[in-house]
Amino acid sequence: MERWSALILAGGAGRRFGSGGGEGKLMADLAGAPVIRRVAERVCGAGFREVVVATGAEGASLRSALEGLNCRIVAAPDWAEGMGATLRTGIAALADDAQGVCIFLGDMPLVPAALCQALVEAAGAAGYAARPRVARQPGHPVAFTRAAFPDLARLTGDTGAAALLAARRDVAYVETAERGALADIDTPADLAAARRAWKA
Repeated sequence: MERWSALILAGGAGRRFGSGGGEGKLMADLAGAPVIRRVAERVCGAGFREVVVATGAEGASLRSALEGLNCRIVAAPDWAEGMGATLRTGIAALADDAQGVCIFLGDMPLVPAALCQALVEAAGAAGYAARPRVARQPGHPVAFTRAAFPDLARLTGDTGAAALLAARRDVAYVETAERGALADIDTPADLAAARRAWKA
């Protein structure tokens, strides 16, 4: 994976999570560190050439939370538009000669980073992308070859790349039992479940 990049999307406002004490979900505590740091730690240890984090709503807080990690932080100026804007900013920040990118979501601290090698290989063989699948449900991270970069750079709104993937046949799936490929944090109950899973 020495010529592949990793991109962590961390631009959302986390509206479904609720305001609580004022912190967003990416800054919520998970075993003594913010959720976003737990995600980045996993990604930084996976062997990518570079790790880029695209931020938005909580840019300053996220930058502080990621201090000391080997990642590059870029701010999406139009993050409020939705995930498409954060994706565009992140894709534009990748190394010019990157062969592909694995895209991670900042609210998935249990993401199975160990699957990345298999995903990169599967994406290369398929020609466009690959993603994990758990009990017939597609998950994350998603590996995109460079052929997908122009499409990712044109995304708009808050739908991410799901529709893009669904419309193509050159997408491979890597079957796994790793439930972390599906476990995102949208609500306080999700955070509680992630804390229990982390301890386990």
